[in-house]
Amino acid sequence: MFYRLLVLALSPLLLMQGLYVRVVTPRLPEAAGARTGEAGAGPALRVLILGDSAAAGVGTDSQQHALSGQLAERLVGHYRLSWQLWAENGRTSGQSVALLERHPPEAFDTVLISLGVNDVTGGLSLNKWLRQQHRLAELLLGKFSARHVIFTPLPPMHHFPALPQPLRWALGMRAGQFNQALRGFIADQPHCSLLAFELPIQAEFIASDGFHPSAMTYALWAEMAAATIKYKHPGR
Repeated sequence: MFYRLLVLALSPLLLMQGLYVRVVTPRLPEAAGARTGEAGAGPALRVLILGDSAAAGVGTDSQQHALSGQLAERLVGHYRLSWQLWAENGRTSGQSVALLERHPPEAFDTVLISLGVNDVTGGLSLNKWLRQQHRLAELLLGKFSARHVIFTPLPPMHHFPALPQPLRWALGMRAGQFNQALRGFIADQPHCSLLAFELPIQAEFIASDGFHPSAMTYALWAEMAAATIKYKHPGR
């Protein structure tokens, strides 16, 4: 309640700061490179990476150094890996639901999700966001035959250098509320898990725009995701 009242009182300032950030923050491109691949030997593993600008590799120059490339590198020694990347800068959870609903059925063993930051900055309500996470899981486990869905927690937005105060505080608090709700949702989903990963706050782990991950963060993220995948899908 205190958070809502304070945000309401600060709303004119927060709106102006949000517009300012959109104007002055450099718009980095998505990482260049392949968005599908097959490599390795061993048990077959089909992986989908679904999400937003972070999933698309914004903050680094190539998919090789982004989440998809770093994850594939850590899996090809254990599986006959087939992977796809469905990600776009600015994509929200609702847009991802729409993508899955219109896309033809396709089978994946594991899906790694990176969503939520654009929902927070877009002012989406917590209840609507949770309904969208339910729908994402429903579609992936049903229509796309996923055996396991890994949700990435929202990053600590209260440490993003690109965001001025008090906007940084407000968005950070909201991201924390989303993460708490996500943990509660996943606790009741036997085929879903929340990745045990938190974005480091040191400068070298943030891209030049002060908002997106750097290649170092993508490496840590991929390491944690690969460990979870190997545990859920024992390879060789």
